[in-house]
Amino acid sequence: MMKQVEIFTDGACLGNPGPGGWGAILRYKGQVREMSGGERETTNNRMELTGAIEALSALKEPCAVTLTSDSQYLVSAIQKGWARSWQRNGWRRSNKEPALNADLWEKLLALLDVHTVTFRWVRGHNGHPENERCDELATGYAKRLADRA
Repeated sequence: MMKQVEIFTDGACLGNPGPGGWGAILRYKGQVREMSGGERETTNNRMELTGAIEALSALKEPCAVTLTSDSQYLVSAIQKGWARSWQRNGWRRSNKEPALNADLWEKLLALLDVHTVTFRWVRGHNGHPENERCDELATGYAKRLADRA
């Protein structure tokens, strides 16, 4: 039986591009782990993807995961099969334009081959406690990077 893990993620960027951060909360049997990180020059979408990648990468064995995010870019691309389609088409979208963030999508899709992940979308900045905390983690990291610039 796979461990049942809840993951909550968010990304933030001060400017787009600009200093960015991601935040994640992992919850398993009442234990909670918070994570965050970021990059000096990035985009919001890259931070949304990175949060999911880092959280899933922290799992030490294959797990059944419910991943909650306020990123429609992340959730829709997985739920609607767009990311797998881009991968099959050599990282090209249906209009033949290059898919953005292919490097991160590649990492995420590899992790989805390890874990059984159900993606759930929530509206951001709408009082969801874990989403609000992930936003604090992501924004805080981005601000620290901006302050060092």
